Amino acid sequence: MTALSLRDFHYELPESSIPAYPLEDRSQAKLLKYKHGIISHHHFYSIPELLPSNAVLVFNDTRVIPARIIFHRETGARIEVLLLEPASLTDMQQLMQSSDSCTWNCMIGGLKKWKDGEELRLPLESCVLSAKLLDRTEGTVLLEWDTSISLSEVLEAAGKLPLPPYLHRETEETDKERYQTVYAEKEGAVAAPTAGLHFTQEIIDQLTRKSIHQIRLTLHVGAGTFKPVKVDDPRDHAMHNEKMLVSRRCILELLEAGGPIIPVGTTSMRTLESLYVWGCKLIANPNAPFFIEKLEAYSLPKHPAKDALKAIIQYMDERNLDEVFGQTEILIYPRYQFSLCQGLITNFHLPETTLIMLVAAFIGESWRKVYQEALENEYRFLSFGDSSLLLP
Repeated sequence: MTALSLRDFHYELPESSIPAYPLEDRSQAKLLKYKHGIISHHHFYSIPELLPSNAVLVFNDTRVIPARIIFHRETGARIEVLLLEPASLTDMQQLMQSSDSCTWNCMIGGLKKWKDGEELRLPLESCVLSAKLLDRTEGTVLLEWDTSISLSEVLEAAGKLPLPPYLHRETEETDKERYQTVYAEKEGAVAAPTAGLHFTQEIIDQLTRKSIHQIRLTLHVGAGTFKPVKVDDPRDHAMHNEKMLVSRRCILELLEAGGPIIPVGTTSMRTLESLYVWGCKLIANPNAPFFIEKLEAYSLPKHPAKDALKAIIQYMDERNLDEVFGQTEILIYPRYQFSLCQGLITNFHLPETTLIMLVAAFIGESWRKVYQEALENEYRFLSFGDSSLLLP
């Protein structure tokens, strides 16, 4: 196994480069273009002209839910519950529209104060929301409410959008719009696919007029995306598991793609490459589940991308499926061979994280040159920061 060290992905990121708020106009963000080793500087509103004319953009249409809920015990003690993911694999859209009780794995602030089985109650105008701690180790919480409204409506009334911890501020009213992409549709994420935050409807319309094809898929971004890597060999890092939803139409459009496939964001890239890995698994085993383990992409026999996608279509046809649900914990680091992605639109990421490893896997050691150039030109980093178009 080739040596790999967390120190290989370190760079100095000054606090001043991390904005706590977005620009008022999304499209005014800076855009660094890296193509064939050459760097140039632009603004995001120019992206329709900067993309290859036959590009195929892939967007993650997940929508961030108000997943942060504040309860208080009868003593007044504050308990903060951050919904991470449903405790069992489920259709997220059905769950959000259901009025039944549900169980979530959560991150819990003030956990030591919350007794096993103790019910916390939060009175709202539309209902009374209650929470019971079922499993302290896993952070499993049962949510129940006393009227027949949907979970989506309950969270809208009870919760707040969970901003990334490095922004060091509370959620504000404007975040309801600015911490969502303009094409956000399918509820279920607890973090935004931030590479898409720069797109306006006007830019999307320009892309359509230029006949740049646009494909939608869904990966519900989890809080694990912010999880720091604390082991020297990143391959030992416990990767977060994220839920994906991909339509038959999406697979067919990928098969028909006549130009470079360019995911918008690392989440879209992780979904595309997970699809490819699953397709390779289906070629070997037609009943292989849509679950991608952290490192299995590195040991599977490789197949042409179109063969892998055709295997997925065959799987769906045999089961009369229009959509497939899956889970991925894929870790993409230098050594990974990309099979579906020929470009990437992404923000600038924290050092020593799985996201910077993905960028390094995609453009090689040039990532250091790209990041140094961005810092020297005062680009804004992380969620509300500027953007890059990477075309290796």
